[in-house]
Amino acid sequence: MLTLWRHPKPRGAEGRCVGARTDLPVHPRKAKRLAHRIRAHARRHGLARDVVTSPLARAADVGRWLQRWGFRWRVDPALAEMDFGAWDGRPWSAIPGAEFDRWMADFLRFDFDGGEALTALLDRAANWQPTCALVVGHAGWIAARSWPTGVMPTPASWPRPLAYGRATSIPSAA
Repeated sequence: MLTLWRHPKPRGAEGRCVGARTDLPVHPRKAKRLAHRIRAHARRHGLARDVVTSPLARAADVGRWLQRWGFRWRVDPALAEMDFGAWDGRPWSAIPGAEFDRWMADFLRFDFDGGEALTALLDRAANWQPTCALVVGHAGWIAARSWPTGVMPTPASWPRPLAYGRATSIPSAA
């Protein structure tokens, strides 16, 4: 069983399209608070003191805290958030409605003008090989990893993002 934790809420994310290219910081107290919760979860479930995170600061900062407390911490670029290409970092309000229409019309293959299509994220997440039971990552990656194999998502079926600092558990071989 894998427990996937979404990173704490980063500073400066409000109202912006934030993906793999926008590496926003997390307040140290929020990173430490989530690390405490993960450490307690590992203790409660008898899990190894082992965690893997995305390289982006909003996830990696949690791994740094856990490492200070004796966890083995690894960074894996495959856990990064979806790359929103030309949209990454921009305010959602600055993206024209016609661009959203383009995305919805080609939900699976739209690459945000130089970023990553949802099909690529789904493949990246599905092909990731777990090295431990605890993961700190991003809402898009977690949704992709949790998505049922062989089922093609639509805009209406794609799940709402997991809340910041929350976890979901899935079988290791999702």
